[in-house]
Amino acid sequence: MSTSKTKWVIDPTHSEIGFKIRHLMITNVSGTFGKVDITAETEGDNFTTANVNVKIEVDSISTHNSQRDEHLRNADFFEVAKFPYLTFKSSRIEKVDDENFTLVGDLTIKETTKPVELKLEFGGVTKDPWGGSRAGFSLSGKINRHDFGVSYNPVLETGGVALGEEIKIWGDVELVKQAVQEAVAA
Repeated sequence: MSTSKTKWVIDPTHSEIGFKIRHLMITNVSGTFGKVDITAETEGDNFTTANVNVKIEVDSISTHNSQRDEHLRNADFFEVAKFPYLTFKSSRIEKVDDENFTLVGDLTIKETTKPVELKLEFGGVTKDPWGGSRAGFSLSGKINRHDFGVSYNPVLETGGVALGEEIKIWGDVELVKQAVQEAVAA
């Protein structure tokens, strides 16, 4: 029996990966990454079989404040010169229902790799105006930044801390089908 493998890649002009963190414990600061590479390989168009790989250039971080962005790039946070990428490699995808999935895999930030779970909402597969196929997903999840060695946090005069521990991750991703390759009969 043979199954075909389908390769999918991100459409960066129709995708966005971002984060939110509590600031001064009263509001959120949001940011995005401008350079994200996502590839997936599926059996046919079945995304429950997907192997997903994500590589994010940390230097592309943007919180719409250049001074804060430079601080995030230095040793207090991401140490971009030493650790230029955040990576994610899936281990499995669990189907919740026709539109919802749990994406499980290993996230690496700096030199720490830990398992994480992300919620995926499947938007479907459609043909684009040029005859290609595209798949859409929305994702969400959260991590504790201290678990990944991102622990900078000045104490405020009031005794509180400047930044929350929890990072909310979100994204909208559009994948473009690249190729279908027939696997060798097993």
